[in-house]
Parts: sequence; structure tokens; C-alpha cells
Amino acid sequence: MVITGLESLLNKFPARLKGKSIGILCHASSITRNYEHISEIFFRRLDCRLAALFGPQHGIHGQTQDNMIEWQSQKHPVFNIPLYSLYGNYRKPSIEMLNGLDAFVIDLQDVGARLYTYIWTVKLCMEACAESGIPVWLLDRPNPIGKLPFDGPVLKKEFFTFVGGASIPLCHRMTLGEMALWIKDKYIQNCELNVVWMKDWKRNSLYSETGLPWVLPSPNIPTLQTALVYPGNVLIEALNLSEGRGTTIPFELFGAPFINPEKLKKNLDERQIRGCIFRSHDYIPTFHKFRDELCFGFQVHITDVSDFKPVATTLEILDAIVETSEPDALKFKLPPYEYEYRLMPFDILSGDSGMRETLLSRKNIPAEIERWSYEIEEFKKEFSKISYYHE
Repeated sequence: MVITGLESLLNKFPARLKGKSIGILCHASSITRNYEHISEIFFRRLDCRLAALFGPQHGIHGQTQDNMIEWQSQKHPVFNIPLYSLYGNYRKPSIEMLNGLDAFVIDLQDVGARLYTYIWTVKLCMEACAESGIPVWLLDRPNPIGKLPFDGPVLKKEFFTFVGGASIPLCHRMTLGEMALWIKDKYIQNCELNVVWMKDWKRNSLYSETGLPWVLPSPNIPTLQTALVYPGNVLIEALNLSEGRGTTIPFELFGAPFINPEKLKKNLDERQIRGCIFRSHDYIPTFHKFRDELCFGFQVHITDVSDFKPVATTLEILDAIVETSEPDALKFKLPPYEYEYRLMPFDILSGDSGMRETLLSRKNIPAEIERWSYEIEEFKKEFSKISYYHE
């Protein structure tokens, strides 16, 4: 049974937090195994004072559905303290927001994909706290898809944005605590970072093995199955394809009105992509891309998690769509995307321009995947220096 960083903190509350005014960055998943939310727990404590709450993308309760739907700061209706949005007018806490805080506590559930924005909100908070001399306490939680292999390009520095601010693979196998350590070591060495580690978590595991309750970390990651396909199929956001938003199984589904399902199914089957099968499943999104239009598509069914590579699989899917569709049917979306107005959305999601150029110029797919393998091996050498958890 895994003990989260939050539960470890509560089991032995640090003396350095007692009597302090505390700000907390949290969201809907910031709970104990008894479903108690961190904000309620700290509000009741008599040995410290909950002074402010901060929320990432999608809001503190997961209320904002889609990308670039901002939410605004407000007064908490029950606690009568500030509730600051870090996905609106501000993405980095201002000096005024941090004024009066003695410590900054972070408790967020990540999903194991580099482009998930929560860790980049953490990075901005680490920067702000370092500038104000406020110690950061990060309460670690499982990488729900840690069992999946490293996969995808390592992000290049020239492609750093709000959906990626460190040179790690797209499917990275790290926890939020390990990523924060990496960020401190590489970019914000003057941040006073205290990671409260989990107990009994192993990297080569899935969230379903932890014994912890699953609370969807964002509106379109409703299940662990969604999280498993997300590191690859989230790239579809940057294309004129539906990633299944507007259905009950986002990211597990992909499709578009222009897809030829019979040709695509045959092409995908011939590729013998390991760890999954593709089942024809047409759908009509109720919102987002192709709203109220019939999309010819497929559901990705994972048959062997240990043999499934989400990013490589998505690259094969996109290549198959190019091969079986009308010329130029598949298009890459142009900026802006997630506060980036210059770089191509697909590139900042994937990590560089390599995947997009491979698809556009019909280059060799195995060669592109091999390129990532070399980058990942170099990354793993660096990661071994800060890695906390065993396989």
C-alpha cells in the first residue's frame, strides 16, 4: 500500500511548518485515501495557518473543461482566504500573492506526460518562491503510468514553453517530486525545495496497484486507461483530428470526418504495432473539434502495458492516416497554443520539429523512433543521479 507525500506529512508533521502561514497549490486530486482534501485538513489544523490557496490549469476543483479556458482569482467562500488562479491573468505567483507566506506547499497529481501543465506551474512557483525566499514543500504522488517505458523525444531548450520547461522525454516515468528535483538542479538551484517522498511506491507499477483512490486530475483524464494513451494521443490536439474530446473516452478515441476507416484499419493492422489493437468506433463529439459531426475513428485498446509505447504508437497512427487519406488531408494547427505565439503547437508538444518533419516529408518512422532512443539513453544517465524510487 502506497503512502503519499501528503499522508507522510500528516503522519509526522514537520516542525519547520508549525506556527507558519502556509500557501497551498492544489487541485481536486489533492486528497488522502479517506477522500479528505488537503485544504480542509490544513484549515482545521491549530499548529499552522492556511493563508492562501493556489490552483493550476482546470481550477482547484477541475471545473474548467478545456485548454485556454482561464479562471480568475477569488475569495474562498468557506475559508475566507484568497484563492489565486495560476491559469488566468497570472501563471507565476506575484510578490503580492506570496506576501505574508512562510511556506509554500504543493500537492498535485501528475499523469506522466511531459506536456501536462501542472509541473510547469510548479516550476513557476519554485521560481517565485526562490525570488521571495519562501521554502517550497512538495508532497509527492505516484506517476500513474510509471510502468510504461520511456518514450518520445527529449524536449529541446529552444522549444521550452508552458507545456514543457525541462529537457525530459515526453513519456518520462518520473514523479512530480523527481521532476521538481530535476528542475531545481538544472534551472533554479536557489530554490529551497523539500520533497516529502512517498513510501512503498515502485516505478514499474500502475496507479491501480497503489491502493489509492483515483480522482480525475483534469476533466479529460477520467480514468487510468485514458492516462495510458495520453502521452501519445495528446499530440492530436495540434492537428485537424479529434482526440475524442466531447466523448466519454477522450484520447482513447481518435477520428475525423475525412478518415477512410477501412483503409486505415488495414494499414494499422499491417504495421503490427505492439501492445495494443485498434477497434473501429465512429462517434459524434458533443463539443470541441467536429462538434455534432460524424467522425470515422478508432478506439485504442491496450493489450500489454509492458509492451505499449504511447508516443511511438501515435506516430504510427498519424503516418497511417497520411498514407490512407487524401493528399494534405491531415493538417498541423498553427499558433497560438497555450500562451505560445511563435512555435508550432505540434513541436512544443512533441519536443522538437523532428516528428512533424518526419510526417510531412514521409521519412522513415523507425529511424525517427530510434532518434528518441539515443536521446532517452542520455537522459537516463542524468536521471539516475536524482532518481529516488526503485523499479
